[in-house]
Amino acid sequence: METERIERMMRGQRLFFDEGNTKPFDFRIIQLKKLKESVKRHETEILAALRADFHKPNLEAFVTEIGVVYEEINYAIKHLADWMTPQQADTPLALQPSSSKIVSEPLGLVLIIAPWNYPFQLLISPLIGAISAGNCCLLKPSAKTAQTALVIGKIMGETFEENYIAVVQGPGSMVGPLLIEKYRFDHIFFSGSTDVGKQIMKMAAEHLTPVTLELGGKSPAIVDKGSDLDLAAKRLVWAKFLNAGQTCVSPDYLLAHASVKEELVKKMVYYIGKFYGEEPIKSKDFTHIVNEKRFSILTNYLKNVHILHGGKFERETLCIEPTLVDGVSEDHALLQEEIFGPIFPVFTFNELEEVLSFIRKRRYPLALYAFTSNKKTEDFLIDQVEFGGGCINNALVHLANSNLPFGGVGQSGMGNYHGKHSFDTFSHKKSIVKSKTYFDLAIKYPPFSAKKEKWLRYFFR
Repeated sequence: METERIERMMRGQRLFFDEGNTKPFDFRIIQLKKLKESVKRHETEILAALRADFHKPNLEAFVTEIGVVYEEINYAIKHLADWMTPQQADTPLALQPSSSKIVSEPLGLVLIIAPWNYPFQLLISPLIGAISAGNCCLLKPSAKTAQTALVIGKIMGETFEENYIAVVQGPGSMVGPLLIEKYRFDHIFFSGSTDVGKQIMKMAAEHLTPVTLELGGKSPAIVDKGSDLDLAAKRLVWAKFLNAGQTCVSPDYLLAHASVKEELVKKMVYYIGKFYGEEPIKSKDFTHIVNEKRFSILTNYLKNVHILHGGKFERETLCIEPTLVDGVSEDHALLQEEIFGPIFPVFTFNELEEVLSFIRKRRYPLALYAFTSNKKTEDFLIDQVEFGGGCINNALVHLANSNLPFGGVGQSGMGNYHGKHSFDTFSHKKSIVKSKTYFDLAIKYPPFSAKKEKWLRYFFR
């Protein structure tokens, strides 16, 4: 990546923003519509790139990478006028006669860094928020999904001028020295691993650049006694093996009540076969692993565990079939690291306190999924476990609701986005008090007296 081009883009974007080009409502709406039209024109190329990068099935890729982008754009277009309208706020008696409001203003130049697991959607979704809020953007797609990155570069190059929205290509290692360390962005949005998130936050701190970090963690799925086991099995198999488990909010491990584990596993095996056939490695509906490094890590996880189902893999195609395991020891890598693959460890519990203790050893998951018909169990888990977001009797689908914020807590991230929450993430909330000129409260001015003190104490009682 040539440093001259970066320098030129940074200067151009700063000037474009400072001239006020991105602030009008009409400008923002036009850009959102242009983005949607361009994605539609390139749908076939996007899907082909995703299949080339890691064998993503077209329908799965459309729903998880493109369809959700359309939903976010449509939602932003529908609500942008309301989001941009200054919000009236109450004014205390001591400040009268005045009125108060909150004005949402764009931050300026933002950097969006995307991961490889959903390389299109996890770059474009935050971009929608940045455009809606009136910012200029520098986009960094993942080099690990090279074909998708090229298509993204093509789409952005055809749709926007570089002094407004630009793409930088290259390995992730170039982001630090060529971008974050050298330039002060007004916001950095990063989706990826916790370790890399820590590095980005550390580099951003040198410029006091605020960050949004969408990270990961070990997200539990809990299946209680009395649950609809067939539905739980069906939804968990779909959620866990979507994108071959390469999803930040994928169920990382399963805690099943001891009385239902055996039956639940049988039903999960049934749905694995129903979804992916007798030989999932040959299934056209099953995503493969992104690269050899990840493939080797995942296949090593299969050592020293008891395989309940699956376990086969094919290095030539980088495919690992949906696999259920138990007999996982406390010090095994499957319990120490985020799995990010199609391996599902199963554990059992008898009392909810055991669930709480188990999760707290792997604290701050990005998501939690509870399958239960017991309201007390539902309330206990929501009240006692710190997690980013989740579902009751379902999995993953909370991401599809643009009315809900998506983000982590603690080790799983900071900040959130989706819908208005994206707009807010890329906006500064400017506070304004406007006072009338026909009256001025004299008691706040020196010299002070006992009478003034009495009245001031009345106002602030």
